[in-house]
Order: sequence, then C-alpha cells, then structure tokens
Amino acid sequence: MAAMGFSLSALGRSQVPIQRAPARAAVGGVYASLDDLSVLEMAARDFSFLPRQPVHSILAGRHGSRVRGRGLAFEELRPYLPGDDIRTMDWRATARMGKPYVRVYTEEKDRPALVVVDQRINMFFGTRRAMKSVVAAEAAALCAWRILAVGDRIGGWVLNDERLDEVRPARSRAAVTRLLEVVVEQNNALRADSTAKRNSSQLNAALEAVARVADHDHLVIVISDFDGQDERTRDLLLGLSLHNDVIAMLIYDPFLFELPSAGDLVVSDGELQVELPFGTGPVRKRLAEAVDTRLRALLDWRGAIGVPVLPISSAEPTADQLRKLLGQLVGRRG
Repeated sequence: MAAMGFSLSALGRSQVPIQRAPARAAVGGVYASLDDLSVLEMAARDFSFLPRQPVHSILAGRHGSRVRGRGLAFEELRPYLPGDDIRTMDWRATARMGKPYVRVYTEEKDRPALVVVDQRINMFFGTRRAMKSVVAAEAAALCAWRILAVGDRIGGWVLNDERLDEVRPARSRAAVTRLLEVVVEQNNALRADSTAKRNSSQLNAALEAVARVADHDHLVIVISDFDGQDERTRDLLLGLSLHNDVIAMLIYDPFLFELPSAGDLVVSDGELQVELPFGTGPVRKRLAEAVDTRLRALLDWRGAIGVPVLPISSAEPTADQLRKLLGQLVGRRG
C-alpha cells in the first residue's frame, strides 16, 4: 500500500509478513526501455513550457528579460521615443505611417532545466496501462526532448530508495540520452520482491540537491507520486520557486478513486501485507477520506507556494495528458 502513499496499519484487519515471489519478467507497461523513451521525441513537439504572455504567465520559461535592445526575438513595433537607438528604426513602417517607428526586441535568456524523476519502490504500482514508475519515465522523456528542442540545457536527478543519481545539464542529445539511460537503469531494477528498504526521505534529499544547484532562473520539474511528502518537501519547493520556475507532476493510479464495490484485496508495503475488505463501509470511507486529504494538500501547493501541480494518470497516454495540462498551464495568466 506504500505504493499508493498510505499506511497499512490504519486500514487493514490483518497483517502478516510478506512472502517473496519470484521476479516478474519485463512486459509492456511494467518496465521502461530506452527505445520506447527515445521514440517519445516525436510526441514532444506539440506542447510547450514557454508562456504565451511573458509578463503575466505562471511560467517565465526561457523568459524575456525585458531588456530592450538588439536581442533575439522581435516583440513589437512602436513610435520612436527620444533616446531610442537609431539602428532600431523601421524605415518601411516610418514611411507608411508618416512618423518614425522603431522595432523593439526582447532578449531571450537561456536557462537550464532540471528534471527530478522518482523511481522508488512506491512507484512500482499500476492497475491499468502502466506502472507509475513507467509513466514517470515517459513524462521525464517528453520533458527532456521538448526542453532540448527549444535549445535549453537539460539535466536532473533520478532517485530510488538507495541511490540519487545526477546528470549535469547540457545542451545535447547525449545529455538527454544519458538522463534517460539512468531512468531506465533504475526503473528496470524495480522488483516486487526487492530487498531495498522504503526510504520516504529520499525525495527531500533530491530536492535538497536541486536547491544547491538551482540558485535562480532554472526550470525545475519534479515527477513523483510524492509519497512521503511532508512540511520539509513543501518548504524546499517553496524555496526553489522563489527564484526558479517549478512544476510538480503528480503521478497517480486511478484505483483509489474507483474502489471495488465488494470483495477483499491483499496489498503490501514490501514488508507487511494486509487484507482490505472493500465491501465494508468504514474501510471505504477511511480510504476515500485519506485520498481526498492527500490530494487536496498536494493540489493546494499552487495557491500556497506558487507551484502548479499537474496530475498525470497511469491509466491514460502520458503525452496526451501533458499536452492538455501544459496547454492549460502555459496559457493561463497569473
């Protein structure tokens, strides 16, 4: 049940030590592959982290510096003002309008992007289409390919319960490939009978590592189910968001929103297993309340600390969800 982010002790009626099962063979949706993540480059072409309104948007993304001058991106045509550089004069517009006009440019500022990818044992859960760990890998690949396509540097951290692997930002296909290789390596090491001890503090350790690097003007994308998140998680995200653009991608499985109407289900946190009687009113009620409380706390981050949370279901294609969610986010004014 840790894979869904809740404690076994408060829900079950019996707890027994888990009996280890043989390792499962890799099948579609259970493990990610480098080939599958590389193919997603094609699907990363029709969404953007860039704001449509640089001044008002939630994301500053490769933002205009507001430095007026001979920059890279044309912004507007406006009447000449005393002190304007004569080299910015637009002679055609001046002749057409009968008074002097200048071209105004916005200097585009490059910035690195850091993607944090959760591959802890709590992510090794799924009831439809794919494991949460695979969906996190897909989301990371889509983000990385898109960031590279707009010319920014890409790097990040991949975490499991025992390791925290860093890939330094670079503007190259090799950097994306290296990041995805680390994701696939950790993803393929996940097993239902893993002996790795669940480490709920590892997400905070990853955010602390990001905070030591991302002092300002970074794009930080955290892809996780946020199992084990606490006040420290919130504080770290708040600190990062003060000088960087931060997006949280909440990976979830819809199982807990659509509980079976009857019957029992055996679930495990890797050490204990418990039988949950879903046909029992009190169990259903406590689960529903736990899900609602946790979800509200995460979604409230946007209003409380300025970090938008994008919920991504493991039951639907990841690219389609990202396209829709980022379109809504980037197009919204702050």
